[in-house]
Amino acid sequence: MAAFMTAYFALLRHPQFPVTVVPLQPLDRLVAFEPWALLPYASLWLYIALVPALLDLRREMAPYLSAVTLLCLLGCAAFLFWPTAVPRFAIDWSAYPPVAFLKAADDAGNACPSLHVAFAVLTALWLGWLLRRIGAPAVLHVLNIAWCLLIAWSALATRQHVALDLEIGALLGGAVALLHLRFWPGISLLN
Repeated sequence: MAAFMTAYFALLRHPQFPVTVVPLQPLDRLVAFEPWALLPYASLWLYIALVPALLDLRREMAPYLSAVTLLCLLGCAAFLFWPTAVPRFAIDWSAYPPVAFLKAADDAGNACPSLHVAFAVLTALWLGWLLRRIGAPAVLHVLNIAWCLLIAWSALATRQHVALDLEIGALLGGAVALLHLRFWPGISLLN
């Protein structure tokens, strides 16, 4: 995680190529800015911690760590070769100090793909598999999907990302979880 965060912020602060502003889509106009969305946005860190806490360390940790590592590498490669940012929104961030702190730290760069959404989707798929494996009640499956969707919505509502970032992030997270782990011996997220 430390290596990823170091690379992430180095690429954010020192892009190697011209930064592309990701265009808005109709969904971006439908989702309003909501300062309280910072809470579900930050909840990603708790959400992704659920999976390693529930894994069988001997059998399942290696494929999970390989998926997370691959996702980090692909995200950093995208940020290296195609640095992106969201448009500047006409919002006085100083009126929303917690969101202003996020903007100062992350500055809405390294936007596409949204790794927030990529990790949320990867987590939703892994957690769904774990919940099925232990025979969890349906309500936990619904909560899992709802939490993933809430994180995705919050990425738009905080204006950290735009819809295209979410779409590509969801595809990336889903592809890593479903394609990479589908072929790991003894592990199948599709079971």
